[in-house]
Amino acid sequence: MKAEAIIYLKPEMVAQISQDLSLSQLAEAAMLPGVISPLVGMPDIHQGFGLPIGGVMATEGLISAGAVGMDINCGVRLIATNLEYEAKLFSPEALRTLLHIIERTIPVGLGQERKTLPPKVTLKGVITGGAEFLVQQGYGSEEDLESIEEKGKMSEARYEALTPRALKRSERQIGTLGSGNHFIEVQRIEEVLDQTTAQAWELRQNQICLMIHCGSRALGHQTCMDYTSIFWRAKEKYHLEIPRKGLAAVPIDSPEGKDYFGAMAGAVNYAFANRHLIMCELERVMIDFFRAKGMKIEFRLIYDIAHNIAKWEEHTLRTKNKEQTTKVLIHRKGATRALPAGHPQNPLKYQATGHPAIVPGSMGTSSYVLLGLPKAQETWFSVNHGSGRAMSRTEAKKTISEAEFKKTMGEVIYNLPFNKIADEAPSAYKNIEDVVDTLVEAGITKKVIKLQPLAVVKGD
Repeated sequence: MKAEAIIYLKPEMVAQISQDLSLSQLAEAAMLPGVISPLVGMPDIHQGFGLPIGGVMATEGLISAGAVGMDINCGVRLIATNLEYEAKLFSPEALRTLLHIIERTIPVGLGQERKTLPPKVTLKGVITGGAEFLVQQGYGSEEDLESIEEKGKMSEARYEALTPRALKRSERQIGTLGSGNHFIEVQRIEEVLDQTTAQAWELRQNQICLMIHCGSRALGHQTCMDYTSIFWRAKEKYHLEIPRKGLAAVPIDSPEGKDYFGAMAGAVNYAFANRHLIMCELERVMIDFFRAKGMKIEFRLIYDIAHNIAKWEEHTLRTKNKEQTTKVLIHRKGATRALPAGHPQNPLKYQATGHPAIVPGSMGTSSYVLLGLPKAQETWFSVNHGSGRAMSRTEAKKTISEAEFKKTMGEVIYNLPFNKIADEAPSAYKNIEDVVDTLVEAGITKKVIKLQPLAVVKGD
């Protein structure tokens, strides 16, 4: 190991982590040249491809596709409405009807595509322009961009750096949900835990919100696979010792590194645009749904945040007993940025408070919105991105019964039968309370609001 590795866990979570290769993968990532201490494991850490999911890695300029992840810019978007929860208005029957309409409008599931792209939407446009491009075409507003990480666009995106196969696979997947742990949820704010911050963000108890969790679909997956192979072949050229293929890496200023960064940025933009288009279509669906009930619904984007990404950021490093601010390349894989109040990289609207760090739970369990504290500098201003898997998908399907699934889902309405989403059962994931409390108790984050799911759309 060329760098220290630090992992954040509550004592009761330690036994669980020994059941997969997370620690070995974290140690192997610390063997890469140019890695800066510390390499960080989040409390939701679990085995992944190369770097474990829930890993944060800073380098002096080495870039690894496996340390970004398969689903580039998989992320979460939180939208607040003007509605408050009422049992009659959000009855099981009403929620089932709403989920059915959403499924008819937004393609969901593995490999699902649109027959045609929406008007004025082009593949090249979303890859080079992200959510900004969609706003320019009349989808959403300029104000939305202030509530998206990177304002919804990485300017380094290069369309030509993406392989023909990656482009072909993703051509008609813009504005689609995908499968696995991706979801659209109707939620209510169950509890306000920091009144001052929640008030500044105009969030209140019982408020109805929407949460979207998805990424770059086939574009990100294919890009990760393509460039991992390219990097692996190039390791001899750059005299790099790489522990395994999943961590294949090259200097970012090399031709291969520049190409990957441009391709990755394109997939990042695609994912921002993907969530933005889903939001616009959800708004249209829900406006019609509540108009039929004689009600007017309004929407406000709270924040959209990535959790599989690599970016240049300024951080304060201690070298030879002195501190120096310098640019480093931060890989966040299954980790979310959390900048505290006053940090210069915060969006202008969140300078006074710090921006929201959105942490979704598993299907059927609560989600949280957190706030980074100054001590988050220890984790490269990063927090966990969710609850993290406790079981593999295969194990979950073998061991979780339908009765257990229904019990853990409680009163949450869902769209698919048990046999298609057994691997997404709440008991297949770590306890969200333990995961969130780990960094709260460490003084790295604080809780702002807790969200309860009312209904969830999943893809199979």
